[in-house]
Amino acid sequence: MKICPQCHYHFNQENWHCRACGHTPPSLNGHLTFIPELAAESAGFEAEFFPKLVQLEAKNFWFRSRNRLIIYALKHYFPQAKNFLEIGCGTGFVLQGIEKHLPHLISSGSEIFTAGLEFATERLRKTTLFQMDARKIPFAEEFDIIGAFDVLEHIEQDTDVLAEMYQATQNGGGIILTVPQHPWLWSQADTHAHHVRRYVKQDIIIKLQQTGFKVVRVTSFVSLLLPLMLISRLNQRPSKNYDPTSELKISGTLNYLLEKILNLERWLIKLGFSFPWGGSLLVIAYKK
Repeated sequence: MKICPQCHYHFNQENWHCRACGHTPPSLNGHLTFIPELAAESAGFEAEFFPKLVQLEAKNFWFRSRNRLIIYALKHYFPQAKNFLEIGCGTGFVLQGIEKHLPHLISSGSEIFTAGLEFATERLRKTTLFQMDARKIPFAEEFDIIGAFDVLEHIEQDTDVLAEMYQATQNGGGIILTVPQHPWLWSQADTHAHHVRRYVKQDIIIKLQQTGFKVVRVTSFVSLLLPLMLISRLNQRPSKNYDPTSELKISGTLNYLLEKILNLERWLIKLGFSFPWGGSLLVIAYKK
């Protein structure tokens, strides 16, 4: 069900013309835009990172491994799902993997920056894309699954986002989250990425439960590489010329080895092992 962003009227129809107040969301660069005032600039991220991410994502071990983990979670925990929304889809790298491996899903992607949607459009073939603020999702009981992959840590009002996700998820559906973990891993990489927080496992569980979700699986990932990650963070020195993508620029051989290690880690997760520590958290929750 759609919710008019102007008057909050709920309606079911193909187009977005509100019968109550007459409002129709504008289109910007070919994409439906629900919060046009934030489409070019917003706190929490810098749109200038998108061209850099496009060059790195498809080859980098971390993005590739996270994609495989997300696809596993979708298949395993939501085998009957028909539609999916990704919040903060960025350049569309996750959705590209979903289109390939889960072609039956009717997928949608939202991003607050229209610059990200331009890259996503080039990558995707059948996904519906629109500009949206995750704190004001204009849907109610619309999606079987909603995903937010390394998004919540950029938003101060993360509990508001979780409440909006709950509203937009169908009864019996659920959500998949990935977030950075362990406040003691904080570094200038988090600062330059405009992170508000790194999560503690119990904190995200409590926030989800208070929203109304039933948490069914929580595991750390990038766990086998945690010692290397910690060493990397400890060796960082404050710099005015710090490159926030520097951790992603890894040589071919090392990138290959790290990806193989995370393949082993994903195999253990699929067998049911949940890691207590790691650079990130994977959380799956159902709407009760």
